[in-house]
Amino acid sequence: MNVHAIRAIYRFEMARTFRTLGESLAAPVLTTCLYFIVFGAAIGSRMGEVDGVSYGAFIIPGLIMLSLLNESISNAAFGIYLPKWSGTIFELLSAPVSFVEVVIGYVGAAATKSLMIGVLILVTARFFVPYEIAHPLWMLFFLVMTAFSFSLFGFLIGLWATDFQKLQIIPLMVMTPLTFLGGAFYSIHMLPPFWQTVSLFNPVVYLISGMRWAFYGVSDVGVAYSAAGILAFCALCLGAVWYIFHSGWRLRS
Repeated sequence: MNVHAIRAIYRFEMARTFRTLGESLAAPVLTTCLYFIVFGAAIGSRMGEVDGVSYGAFIIPGLIMLSLLNESISNAAFGIYLPKWSGTIFELLSAPVSFVEVVIGYVGAAATKSLMIGVLILVTARFFVPYEIAHPLWMLFFLVMTAFSFSLFGFLIGLWATDFQKLQIIPLMVMTPLTFLGGAFYSIHMLPPFWQTVSLFNPVVYLISGMRWAFYGVSDVGVAYSAAGILAFCALCLGAVWYIFHSGWRLRS
């Protein structure tokens, strides 16, 4: 494995993040602060507890997932689309670098950025509400696997996109609605029975539910389903990336 190539791609992507530190890190944290002020303080003070957890603490896993999903997709999609747009992707394809090393470099950098944001949100949440993490290893599992899997998904979007507008279609029109409707700010048990059943077809429900179980030991669906879902999604994305690099789809045209 070409470790030097992986390091070069990774360092280049991380350097781009630190050049735009305000946009990359500060903006998501400030947005999360606003969610805590509006939902945690203004609304949460009138809602009391949900599943035995104060509302301000209850929304922390949902807020982490909301930021993690969007940032993972956006960072990875832009990271691989930029070489396509500028034409430098051909230099990468002609270099003695395998697709595994390319994926590790780009996806690893995007996942690292997302994990940094997730940790910052955890630290920021401490200033607003007290919380405890009941299962820290499971929390780490969902944090890392979500960042890696959706960075892979964003990598696929960057390969698929043919212009900058398409980079925003999936995050804004698909992922954000699914996250808001996935129990980020409520338990699906609060919904009527019909809508509870409909919610079970939303894959984000399983991610947020798994993360919430890791924090408080309460969830809308079994943690085993959540873990199996994120592992299956990761495997699916890996298979799609392998196919694209071996077929050259959207890479050589």
